[in-house]
Amino acid sequence: MRDTRESRLLLVLLIAIAFALITVDIRAGEESPVDGARQAAATVFGPVENGVAAAVDPIGNAIGAVRDSGERHDRISVLERENAELKQRLGSDDRNRSRLRELDGLIRTAAAGQYGIKGAEVIAIGAAQGFSWTVTIDIGAEDGVRRDMTVLNGDGLVGRVTTVGPRTSTVLLANDPDFTVGTRMEKTSELGFATGQGDRPLLVQLLNGKSKVKKGDRLVTFGSQGNKPFVPGVPVGEVIRVDPSGGDLTRNIYVRPYAAFSRLDIVGVVVQAPSSDPRDMVLPPRPAKPKPTPTVTVTVTPDASAGADGEGEDVPQDGQAPDEQTQDTGQAQDTGQDPPDENAADFPDDE
Repeated sequence: MRDTRESRLLLVLLIAIAFALITVDIRAGEESPVDGARQAAATVFGPVENGVAAAVDPIGNAIGAVRDSGERHDRISVLERENAELKQRLGSDDRNRSRLRELDGLIRTAAAGQYGIKGAEVIAIGAAQGFSWTVTIDIGAEDGVRRDMTVLNGDGLVGRVTTVGPRTSTVLLANDPDFTVGTRMEKTSELGFATGQGDRPLLVQLLNGKSKVKKGDRLVTFGSQGNKPFVPGVPVGEVIRVDPSGGDLTRNIYVRPYAAFSRLDIVGVVVQAPSSDPRDMVLPPRPAKPKPTPTVTVTVTPDASAGADGEGEDVPQDGQAPDEQTQDTGQAQDTGQDPPDENAADFPDDE
């Protein structure tokens, strides 16, 4: 296309239309007039995203490496490719083990809350039709997924379904600024509303400005009417900061979400809500505090009456030195007689 005045005017017009559609879409929210176009895009591009995800799978790359290595006769090249293949297999095994752990955690979370879920894999990050914090999962309407269903993983709340195609769905993540969910504090049952802040902690506005809350307290979803878009009892996060209470009607706290939104892989869509509110049962048990180990200290006091050889020693009496006592006793033993009576000369015998 030649760079003419008409082409430049056309480009400016297209950009203006694009920004107008984005503005209308953001302001209209769920009632956006372009929602039909969004669903059509999901229908068209969903299979493409599935195909791309399969194409970049490390296991498929390993098979391709084996096939390529068989076509070469250079021994060094073959060894290099076999080494790369081995590394890819090891990486794939580690990834598979990690995914098995995620799946196991998801199953345990669903069992604790009695949620009926459909497992899914995240196949794309971000949506082509907007700038929100979203992911695309590989299940859709054909799998029973509907709009405004809760999405979770083994750690806690992930988000809610916003767009559903035949085989794929778009999930708005809980850290998106347009995301809001009702929350309930563990034990105290204080209610609030959590709002996403991108890569920063969730902002939770408690309805009771005088509520007692501290660092380390935990929150779960309060639930919505008809369990859409949120079922109750899903772990949300842990309090990391509390704003001082200034006498306002509400109080702000900041919560670190349990789900790692930048590392999502295996998730579950809640297609059947629990028959009763699980309350705090889905929260993981707190780690037990270590009990202090009692310390016994033994102090040895030497016996003053015992000598080095264990025999007793003479103990000074009446302030007399030990040497003097020994000398007097020795003199009495040497004479073998009683000490002379000083008054004997004063009183002669009767004879």
